[in-house]
Amino acid sequence: MSDQVKQWYVVRSISGGEKKVKQYLEAEITRNHLEEYVSQVLIPVEKVYQIKNGKKVTKEQNYLPGYILIEAILVGEVFHTIRNVPGVIGFLGSSKDKPDPLRPSEVNRILGKVDELTEQGEEVNVPYIIGETVIVTDGPFNSFSGTIKEINETQKRLVVMVKIFGRETPLELNYMQVAKE
Repeated sequence: MSDQVKQWYVVRSISGGEKKVKQYLEAEITRNHLEEYVSQVLIPVEKVYQIKNGKKVTKEQNYLPGYILIEAILVGEVFHTIRNVPGVIGFLGSSKDKPDPLRPSEVNRILGKVDELTEQGEEVNVPYIIGETVIVTDGPFNSFSGTIKEINETQKRLVVMVKIFGRETPLELNYMQVAKE
């Protein structure tokens, strides 16, 4: 075991059932005492921020639906144990007896992407366009309609021109304070 290196493999699972398959995998690994051969079972997820009814909602979404990453040494019964877990369809890129491991560059890209998405924090993906009409959903000018004059993507702020008493007035608002009309 000391001369073999753990590698990352991709396990295909039933889409939508990744969490259950991960639980089954971890239970089988523990039950068969294979912890020294399998170090990590990972479902790549990303945080998605959406605006629903003027409120920001955070949701975790699978980054690679239907796939689970496993860091393991596939010797002896390890391959067959993983392969026979309920919900597992098979290994990605596998022949009948030995799957192909991911290249280190692929692993770094996938894990790096997942880390980047979790560290991103509150990234709201709401593309606004200058000249677009929006409705103010928060603050003293709630329910006023206006046109976007400027967009500051780094600070997630907009300058919206709103008509107040027949005169256009600029309001500086953040993305969360407006909704598309």
